[in-house]
Amino acid sequence: MPLPRRFYLRPPRAVARGLLGCILVSRIGGTLTAGRIVETEAYLGPDDAASHAAFRPGSHALFYGDGGFAYVYLNYGMHHCLNAITERAGRPGCVLLRALEPVAGLRAMARRRGVPAQSPRLARGPGNLTRAFGITTRENGADLTRGRVTIEPPDTPRDFRIARGPRVGITRAADLPLRFWMAGNRFVSR
Repeated sequence: MPLPRRFYLRPPRAVARGLLGCILVSRIGGTLTAGRIVETEAYLGPDDAASHAAFRPGSHALFYGDGGFAYVYLNYGMHHCLNAITERAGRPGCVLLRALEPVAGLRAMARRRGVPAQSPRLARGPGNLTRAFGITTRENGADLTRGRVTIEPPDTPRDFRIARGPRVGITRAADLPLRFWMAGNRFVSR
């Protein structure tokens, strides 16, 4: 059962922390793949210089709608990135999914990625994550509470420490401590 819309109707920081341990599920191409979210980054809207709501005009309609929808974009013309829109309509924000611990469909992920199924790199990093799960810009605007790509509650008790630090791979507002991850998890990006 996917997370309800109300889960996403909160500030990006809260959603970023809350998504840790939750399960991303993809049914793209008729293949089930699933992974535990182990790393996220919060983006705070137009006042956050790194947020697409601040500098990417084409993203505004989606950013200003209700939370719980996917924002997928092509980064550097090479890598798709999956974000969950947060907040209520009129208050933009999102959370980038940075890394997953694969739990189902590892062979399909390995085939899509071209790495061994047991590799910790299988869904480490936003571009590898989307490639492993078959997610492209076709999923932009998809409802994360139903459909081919959903996020479900944790499948195990939340027995981990949350670490926090600056976002990575960006040049604007990179020093803000808006990256969250499961401390000690081997699937977290470097």
